[in-house]
Amino acid sequence: MRTLLKTAFALLINAFIGVALCSATGIPVAVGAIGAPAISMAIGQYDPSNIYAGVLVEVWTGELIKKLRTADVATFLDGLPDYSQYAENDVIHLVDIGIDPDVLINNTTYPIAIQELKDEDKVFKLDKFQTKATPVTDDELYALSYDKMASVKERHGKAILENKYKKALHALAPASNSAYTPVIETTGEGADGRKRLTRMDIVALKTKFDDLGVPVPGRRLVLCSEHVNDLLSQDQKFENQYYNYTSGKIANLFGFEVYEWQDNPYYTATGNKKNLGAASATGDRQASVAFYAPDMFKAMGSTKMYFSEAKTDPTMQRNLINFRHYYIVLPKKNRCIGAILSAAVSGG
Repeated sequence: MRTLLKTAFALLINAFIGVALCSATGIPVAVGAIGAPAISMAIGQYDPSNIYAGVLVEVWTGELIKKLRTADVATFLDGLPDYSQYAENDVIHLVDIGIDPDVLINNTTYPIAIQELKDEDKVFKLDKFQTKATPVTDDELYALSYDKMASVKERHGKAILENKYKKALHALAPASNSAYTPVIETTGEGADGRKRLTRMDIVALKTKFDDLGVPVPGRRLVLCSEHVNDLLSQDQKFENQYYNYTSGKIANLFGFEVYEWQDNPYYTATGNKKNLGAASATGDRQASVAFYAPDMFKAMGSTKMYFSEAKTDPTMQRNLINFRHYYIVLPKKNRCIGAILSAAVSGG
């Protein structure tokens, strides 16, 4: 009787998965409800002695891909040019069209000079995100009252999401201050060893973008939590705007679409961007990051699930599961990006 119940429950799980996948792709749900359990049994992945080991790897992978595409809580990336369709073999080729031609006004000199416009092929390899393999033993699956495999898959997906968005904003931040990538410091009152962010600091960054000729529509500013708190503590108007924010987007300030994010990149005391995941050091400062969205790009590549069943592991009798995912966000050129750092207070 127990085996029959397990068998029925396992088939029901695969049916639910089949229905979910078909709903997402527009295929009649009846196909998924009947087809998924049948495929599971036909390809030999189904084992009634372990109701969760008989997963459809393709279906689970498809579900994770759907999650990675739609569970985008990093709203500061919304609307960036998406080149996922061009990510062949997890590599993107972009054409750098170089400079624009010079324009002559009221010219009277002939012949007109020739100006060559050289294009360049730029190759970007997508970042590879891999999760460590998670073991799930047969003993666990037999004793637990919940779907451990589904829980593990969800946690792997969430971990990939968090890390790829952290990497994305890090990539959109300038390496250091330069003529085309301004990094400025705050000028507000001193508190906790640093100067607070003020609205005038945002105006100063706006001026830098104006001087560089960055178009106003499409400018975005992603404030770190520290700088959001600075504005909340001194600016009633900003507080009212913040109170009404949704999905991380706050309001527009001086031509910037303003967002808040908790994993902004860090800079050293000398104003150089730290490597992602680098250990903290004295004088490190978290930055608010600005960029011109149309000049950035994002691309999602392949996603693959790796899964081994307990029945192939006679000594440990455990299943192993992990994922590999390719994704990238970058500026097309090293321009139209900037940052605001908290200035240190002398003697603070």
